[in-house]
Amino acid sequence: MSEVSRILQAIDAGDPQAADRLLPLVYDELRRLAAALLTGEKAGQTLDGTALVHEAYLRLVGDQAFANRRHFFAAAAEAMRRILVEAARRKQRQKRGGGRVRVDLDAAEPAAPRDDDDLLALDEALTRLASVDPDAAELVRLRYFAGLTIPQAAELLGIAPRSADRLWAYARAWLRDALSET
Repeated sequence: MSEVSRILQAIDAGDPQAADRLLPLVYDELRRLAAALLTGEKAGQTLDGTALVHEAYLRLVGDQAFANRRHFFAAAAEAMRRILVEAARRKQRQKRGGGRVRVDLDAAEPAAPRDDDDLLALDEALTRLASVDPDAAELVRLRYFAGLTIPQAAELLGIAPRSADRLWAYARAWLRDALSET
């Protein structure tokens, strides 16, 4: 059993200092995952990796119990996905500027087109995929939102890397079809 799993069990058992011991162990890995996730975002993103990790950690350490390391990192990937989707929805609200595009004042050119619509469409398609194949949806969340490689995701899912490769190919094809319908 890993140290992270032991601390997660201690948190579940009500140890008040356990959460303080967990953050230093997982922070670097969560920060790396958040940075990888945000590299695909367009310029003008208001969330940085640190803010994303902190927000996800605050959501995770509440009253939720985790069975093991895999469960914790799967929940972290899901929390990061939800945070980014919520941010995309907030940006689209009329109160927050609706469809306006951010412009970098240092550059004379307009900012690149936003892809908030793409993120929202992906979220809807991922929700539909989860109802059809929950394992494929979890693999997509770990790969896309947590930035894990196939071997890392396979380890967390408890499957062979070749099985993860096949599942990844299936999930990509399924999402491509679902996104092309919109």
